[in-house]
Amino acid sequence: MSKIKQLIQLHESGVSNRQIALTLGLNKGTVNDYVNKLKSGGMQSKELLRLDEPVLEGKFSAGTAAFTDPRFEQFKEQLPYFEKELERKHVTRYLLWREYLDKYPSGYRYTQFCYHLNQQLVARRPTAILTHVAGEELFVDFAGDPMEYIDIETGEVIKVQVFVACFPYSDYSFCMAVRTQSTDDFLYALSCGLRHFGGIPKILVPDNLKASVIKADRYEPELNRVMEDFANHYGFVVCPARVRHPKDKAKVEGQVRIIYSRVYAKLRNQHFFSLEELNRALAEKTLEHNQTRMQRCDYSRQERFLADEKDKLRPLPETVFEKKYYAELKVENNGCIFLARDKHYYSVPYTYIGEKVQIIYTRTLVKIFCRNSLVATHERTVGFGYTTVSEHLCSAHRFYRERSPEYYINAAGKKSTVLKELVTAIFNHSNRPPELSYKTCDGLLSLARKTDPGRFEKACGIAIEAEKYSYRFVQSLVSGKSLLMEETENYKPLPQTENVRGKHYYQ
Repeated sequence: MSKIKQLIQLHESGVSNRQIALTLGLNKGTVNDYVNKLKSGGMQSKELLRLDEPVLEGKFSAGTAAFTDPRFEQFKEQLPYFEKELERKHVTRYLLWREYLDKYPSGYRYTQFCYHLNQQLVARRPTAILTHVAGEELFVDFAGDPMEYIDIETGEVIKVQVFVACFPYSDYSFCMAVRTQSTDDFLYALSCGLRHFGGIPKILVPDNLKASVIKADRYEPELNRVMEDFANHYGFVVCPARVRHPKDKAKVEGQVRIIYSRVYAKLRNQHFFSLEELNRALAEKTLEHNQTRMQRCDYSRQERFLADEKDKLRPLPETVFEKKYYAELKVENNGCIFLARDKHYYSVPYTYIGEKVQIIYTRTLVKIFCRNSLVATHERTVGFGYTTVSEHLCSAHRFYRERSPEYYINAAGKKSTVLKELVTAIFNHSNRPPELSYKTCDGLLSLARKTDPGRFEKACGIAIEAEKYSYRFVQSLVSGKSLLMEETENYKPLPQTENVRGKHYYQ
């Protein structure tokens, strides 16, 4: 177009067309065409010289615009049909062109047909330029192609999934292999990625994976409960990409393609014998990829991430995320809930017996809520048994649980010294487990409350001397059914006189 301006200036100076062609190195016929258009254009030369090159080219452009061609009108009418048919399986552009040509024999040839079809499809679906803020979004996805390792014990080739995370601002990426695309493996890989990045973004953009989304929806996808707990723990918002809209997370899609060539391809001839060994190789090759200078840039992905993005990430939480499980159970008559997953009982304050309570439990803790309040917390235990807290029990149950030899000895000491001596002897002179003597002690304490103190103490003294450590023996003495008690009570010592013979009588 700069030559057109020179052509105009030479023409205005009176130079002939032949000389203009020789001076500018143009064909004489071309110069004649431009001069004729200049004369018939209706614009002054000074106005044309002030125009920018693209505008000036439009004034002098040769050829016929597509929209003025009668074939274009025929083609435009068929465009909705072409677009709809291309969405169907096995339909190709060549097939559509053949059908188009059968209907319009003088229509476009195949090259022009494809050109105009592409132009119209692109115009109908333009691609937006997305701007990304440093540290705001993290895109995550699973690579379509799995990797594998060999089980060293069985020789089995085990396929594994590759998790990829990418910050769209810096294009800094992370990848690791996990066994499946399940929720547990997805969240484990994501937590490893966040620790690798050393911070938390504001927004997480996953695909509509079953690991994170229960129900896919274009506007309000429904997240699963575990993903919500994970996001709340780390403090970010989850905004899943739309279904069948990979451009929503184009950065991670592009990152996956690059990882195929820069990570997968470099490891194609290596064999791995554990998941850990495979992940070490993935980390090494991904680091090389992040440290490689990007095309058209004088910095690498890692350099940009460290310089502009890492400081804008929020700090990691102090505690590690634990997956939460939920249940709703009824407090049984024994004051406990039964967690079937663990086959274990956990106590609840006895005032909540018969109530429905909500259970939230993790790998280490069991929390029990009733009426939106936390009423009990226990360490999680797997296996049949009971985990109870004494404060949760009613007074009768608490007394029953708190019994011990020391308890009974102290309780007997409050009644009398002789009873304490008898109870101590019961526990010390028996080879039975102490629990088998608790009822004997309960009977003696009850008998002490119902019997005359003097008579009861005499009965306890006789039991100690006779080494009869049983409730029935003391009860028989107290009730007067024993000759020992009667003999003791009726015994009267003989009077002291001088006539009584002594041991010296026969000497």
